[in-house]
Amino acid sequence: MILSALLTSVGINLGLCFLFFTLYSILRKQPSNLRVYAPRLVAERKLKQKTEFNLERLLPSAGWVKRAWELSEEDLLENSGLDGVVFMRIFTFSLKIFSVAAVIGIMILLPVNFMGSQLEIDFSDLPNKSLDSFSISNVNNGSKRLWIHFCATYAFTVAVCCLLYYEYKYLSLKRIDSYYASRPQPHQFTILVRGIPVSAEHSWDESVDNFFREYHPSTYISHTIIRRTSKLQQLTDDAAKIYRTLARMKSQEHTSQRSRYYGFLGVFGNKAQQLSKLERRLEVVEDNMRTEQSLLVGKEVPAAFVYFKSRYGAAIALHIQQGINPTEWVTEQAPEPDDVYWPFFSTSYLKRWICKLGVFVASAVLTVLFFLPVLVVQSLTHLEQLETYFPFLRSILKLAFVSQVITGYLPSLILQFFLYFIPPIMKILSSIQGYISMSEIQKSACSKMLWFTMWNVFFANVLSGSALYGFDLILEPKKVPMILAQGVPAQATFFITYVVTTGWTSLSSELFQLISLICTILRRIFSAEENDDLAVPSIPYESEIPRILFFGLLGITYFFLSPLILPFILVYFCIGYLIFQNQLLNVYAPRYDSGGKYWTIVHNSTIFSLVLMHLIAIGIFALKDLPLASTLIVPLPALTLLFNEYCRKRFLPIFSCYATECLVKKDREEQNDPRMAEFFDKLVDAYRDPALKPTLNGRDENTHSSPLLRSSEI
Repeated sequence: MILSALLTSVGINLGLCFLFFTLYSILRKQPSNLRVYAPRLVAERKLKQKTEFNLERLLPSAGWVKRAWELSEEDLLENSGLDGVVFMRIFTFSLKIFSVAAVIGIMILLPVNFMGSQLEIDFSDLPNKSLDSFSISNVNNGSKRLWIHFCATYAFTVAVCCLLYYEYKYLSLKRIDSYYASRPQPHQFTILVRGIPVSAEHSWDESVDNFFREYHPSTYISHTIIRRTSKLQQLTDDAAKIYRTLARMKSQEHTSQRSRYYGFLGVFGNKAQQLSKLERRLEVVEDNMRTEQSLLVGKEVPAAFVYFKSRYGAAIALHIQQGINPTEWVTEQAPEPDDVYWPFFSTSYLKRWICKLGVFVASAVLTVLFFLPVLVVQSLTHLEQLETYFPFLRSILKLAFVSQVITGYLPSLILQFFLYFIPPIMKILSSIQGYISMSEIQKSACSKMLWFTMWNVFFANVLSGSALYGFDLILEPKKVPMILAQGVPAQATFFITYVVTTGWTSLSSELFQLISLICTILRRIFSAEENDDLAVPSIPYESEIPRILFFGLLGITYFFLSPLILPFILVYFCIGYLIFQNQLLNVYAPRYDSGGKYWTIVHNSTIFSLVLMHLIAIGIFALKDLPLASTLIVPLPALTLLFNEYCRKRFLPIFSCYATECLVKKDREEQNDPRMAEFFDKLVDAYRDPALKPTLNGRDENTHSSPLLRSSEI
């Protein structure tokens, strides 16, 4: 790619970013868009809606930038939990390491690369020269200047490891402090028990009670056996939706909306007829619910939530093998009550194992199939291939602006379009893998999406130059550094435009919330009334964290290869920090919290990126006829992996479970608290299946609050 094509891509994306920022600053002030740009504040009733007209609404402003910048970490912890803090620490950590990288790369490495003569630069026609002129490829083979890149690699690795250690230590202490400051939570006193053995004399319910009263008599309180309620849950959700629609339509009869028709221009017919139809439908759904409830007896599964009097007692039951047979009485840490993934519990051990195998196969197939859009993208970066396959486009491709747009903008845009559909697929695959909580499903989808992005966006593009590369990686692993050294630098220009196109513009679209805005407008047009139900979204960690870490991978990998990418990476993280601070403040609300466990993914990804950079450096120095430098780089990945092992031993256990010191200290603090008695009374009902809880549905206003299902009936 030539420099002018890069400038064209930068210009297009800067224009889109400016457009999104301007439209956002105007649309966010409109009262009708508050549910799009500030749903969290609307739901929490922290935002006063002003209906009077004000000329200021029509003028763009940057006040939101100041509020996002001033959001403190304490406020973020209170509003978004420890996961929100970890998410924003990814940006601050990345800004730190790439600030160091930019100082070294832009001020030292870039001039050294540019002053080389390997590629014979013609300064008189610089805009039409390849961006490789700014990369290590332009440094002469065997040049002593390559030792500058060698020293930069060591210095950058040391800086990243120091910052990694500091962040891991800081967040581990933050996790402990957050635990000490938390109020008693049901999941701290609860474990999940699966694999309850079948007994001819006792039911599963009786077996659980007898077992824990015998072996944990001093700490055991009670338990809740789990039943198959997936069908009942669907009926309950349908009834709740119908009831809310009925309540909204009936409330309009007492307001100024006297229309006899329902919907946009009355497309849904007479309102009275709609009310009657919905009431009959609600009666049918409620009858089906009662029928399903009567069939719940005997639909137990060999799993139960078991409650204890102390955190320490629950921890002992969790970490000690309960039965002689390790496949029976299997214990797991209970998630938060709102975090439980209830459909999972009807799955047997064998079915879970088969599902895990199936998910692995499906992920592999998805990875292979994704090579097709990657090949399409790579064909766009080489105009000569397009002219070969599509000769009728030859005259169009000769136009300078068209060629610059195709090579500098379209490839990244097409790749981003295909990647848009992957996170939901990964989440579906994780949901059938056997996890018991939605946070674990999201975390698993995050890991899958991260490795999918690395292998299919990075390695697929790098190795797409030759089909033989893939076979060499498998048959001759010793050639890995040389293969990476040949393939990675060749794709530097593509990934620079990828950062600009996918990074900058996707962040701007996140701020603009285009899809939510369109849905709100269409709903307003076709429903003709305001929906009282406001669903506040939660931040999609499974798509956002992999995207951020992938840009970190690009920055670390190309730090010494093509430092020209570093300013664009820094701009991405600066924009991302401000935008997501704003989104966490106004838009996203946490549904559940993993306790900061996402940082382990961030740490592992950074270590992987460093080791990958080292392998590429070994191959690059060998190709550049500097074998001594290639040899001296070899200890660097080994030292990095030793550092990673130390961090795993030092900090990872803190993110896995809490120490006895923490548990006992917290139990003793609350030992004489009079509120604990009330807490334990409510603990037994904390993990009741939502389908078994009382519902607000009903056939008339006098009886709609009575429960359709009572626990005594089961």
